[in-house]
Amino acid sequence: MLMFRHKVPAGWIDHIRGNLDMVLVDHAHLERKAASSAIMLGKYRQLWPRVSELNDIAIEELQHFQIVLDILKDRGVPFQSTSPSPWINGLMKATRRGVQGQVIDHLIVAALIEGRSCEKFQILAEGIADTEPELARFYGSLVESEGNHYAAYILMAREINETEARERLDYFLDLEADLIAAPNPLPMLH
Repeated sequence: MLMFRHKVPAGWIDHIRGNLDMVLVDHAHLERKAASSAIMLGKYRQLWPRVSELNDIAIEELQHFQIVLDILKDRGVPFQSTSPSPWINGLMKATRRGVQGQVIDHLIVAALIEGRSCEKFQILAEGIADTEPELARFYGSLVESEGNHYAAYILMAREINETEARERLDYFLDLEADLIAAPNPLPMLH
């Protein structure tokens, strides 16, 4: 179950619906970064017993990346650079340094990104069903996967240190609520 303390801003879907091609480019970058993040998490000694699961997540994210690239190609939209997400940057800037603190924080940030993706993909699927039914089905098909990644990352953090993970999740949920409430004029998922 997602534990967010602030809802997705009401006008988000309208802004996204009007800029789907740019959102798809942003989405492609997010899938690529999610795959890289899953692989990078395998560098932490505390997660070595979970490397196979992290690899599975990375493979799934790369598969999603390829699907989005194919959708872009079918729509005649070039894969190009995008602006950095103020929401993701705000979360990442709050991660601590030091092995245990850093791995727990990275897992929690990854979980929150996956959790918001789960939520936003559901909103997007419903919000474009009337105008882009095939794309809506694709986004609907991602909801479970993103939710599973969210849960996996939270569980990994709790396995390292339950108390610290709970405290850091509480901290990041407050930060995330502030970040998502901040206006973002760019057409991006996060």
